[in-house]
Amino acid sequence: MEFKSGLKRFLTDGTFVKTTRAVALGVSLLAGTSALVAPSLASAEMVFNRGNGSEPGSLDPQISEGVPSSHILRDLFEGLTAENTDGSLIPGQAESWTISEDGTQFTFKIRDDAVWSNGDPVTAHDFVFAWQRAVNPTTGSEYSFLLYPLQNAQAIAGGEEKDINKLGVKAVDDKTLEVQLEGPAPYFLGMITHSVAYPVHKATVEAHGEAWTRPGNMVSNGAFKLDEWTPQSRIVSVKSDTYWNKDTVKLDKVVYYPTESQTTALKRYRAGELDWTYEVPNDQIKWIKENMADEFHVSNYLGTYYYGFNMTKPPFNDPKLRKAFSMAIDRDILTSKIVTAGEVPAYAFVVPGVTGYDAVYSDFKAKDQAARNAEALKLYEEAGYSNDNPIEIELRYNTSDNHKKIAIAVASMWKKTFGAKVNLVNEEWKVYLETRKLKEATQAFRAGWIGDYNDPNTFLELWLSDSGLNDTGFDNPEFDSLLKQAGLEQDATKRKELLMKAEAIFLEANAVAPIYHYVTKRMVKPYVKGWQSNVMDHIRSQYITIEK
Repeated sequence: MEFKSGLKRFLTDGTFVKTTRAVALGVSLLAGTSALVAPSLASAEMVFNRGNGSEPGSLDPQISEGVPSSHILRDLFEGLTAENTDGSLIPGQAESWTISEDGTQFTFKIRDDAVWSNGDPVTAHDFVFAWQRAVNPTTGSEYSFLLYPLQNAQAIAGGEEKDINKLGVKAVDDKTLEVQLEGPAPYFLGMITHSVAYPVHKATVEAHGEAWTRPGNMVSNGAFKLDEWTPQSRIVSVKSDTYWNKDTVKLDKVVYYPTESQTTALKRYRAGELDWTYEVPNDQIKWIKENMADEFHVSNYLGTYYYGFNMTKPPFNDPKLRKAFSMAIDRDILTSKIVTAGEVPAYAFVVPGVTGYDAVYSDFKAKDQAARNAEALKLYEEAGYSNDNPIEIELRYNTSDNHKKIAIAVASMWKKTFGAKVNLVNEEWKVYLETRKLKEATQAFRAGWIGDYNDPNTFLELWLSDSGLNDTGFDNPEFDSLLKQAGLEQDATKRKELLMKAEAIFLEANAVAPIYHYVTKRMVKPYVKGWQSNVMDHIRSQYITIEK
């Protein structure tokens, strides 16, 4: 099986466009006077001002976490495969690839014009270095599990295999990369669009250590290169003149603004400081629909908003208590009164409608909320709590107007049903991630998961016992075994059955309380062109133009 690209990436309408910048020199000759030469009028820079949620913790492709980081990394780097405006898969740094008949071996041809921002050629060795780096336990990559389909990846990441060179990836030559998988992975080509699979420039990483991602140090291979990073203010990237497909890139500059407060972001958007918002405040949606409907964009999103429970410590090491607290959340109230943009109440973790999968739901989905509350109260009492002995817990969330409103509403539901005392804890993004990870102070916490590719595996592998992002402490050997079997299964029907059984086990444990399935909801100026909503919400700045 072989896939080959054309020489140029096509825009949405299938045409190739080359941008030129003209410099005009105006000369006026006035009768009876000497000639007057007007100043040079260079065409204005095309700048995209992008609201981008929380401040990124890192711009290291193998280490970064969170959606805000991923938006920036998609501009700065490019993997073997990439995505068109509609989210469909297209060649990236690889111009072609072949797949073995059993689906376990991929051979990629790196394009000859793939070049780093410092002028060095991008080689197969760069991918070997990056992927070995991702699974090396000393790197501390929370997304190393995404590379577990590779031969020996899981054993290396877990410390069982010490020889990093046994990872199933090798450079046949400078422009040929061979990848050996443990078993067929139908999502592999989509999965390697994730930042953990981006190449990194070995000499730069070794020369600068952790500081290699700072402006002036970073060497990248994407459509843009890092120019400025002012913490809590802005991150600036500029068009790369070494990118293989630079002639299709219209923007001169992208400015990403960390905007944790959706209310502040909306104000900046209305003031003309932002061309694009990361989100909108839920309590303003009604006003937006009435006054700025043409600039309000809502679309389906492959993600689940949920509350997690720390299963490793009291009180939520008790399965009865976890189920009680999940059942007592009135998801219909939250989606109709709080978030209100078309979000769907969630009783599954895998988003229903994922390709090649049948939805699996929590056993209480069919009950009305009154019946759920009655059963929840019974479980709460069986766990040893009552009106006379109420539970007191912390509910943790990262800074956000929307997260706060949801937390207040859920805390009220738990108080009404159980008499529970719920203390809300708000933390800045990086602190919040670290607190969750440690599983010491955390009891219940807000979280969200956005699929990295359109397959149920991207939702379920998060909960493997050795996943770096499993902040609940969920640990079930049967679940792990089912996912491993699914990774080796070539029959699509049998694979689906294995994954469905695994999700059923996870939902029965109530390690998390799925609350709703996401939609994207943002403001976009009418002059922002070239983008298209897609279920992954992967909007690459390289396709965008500003047409004022």
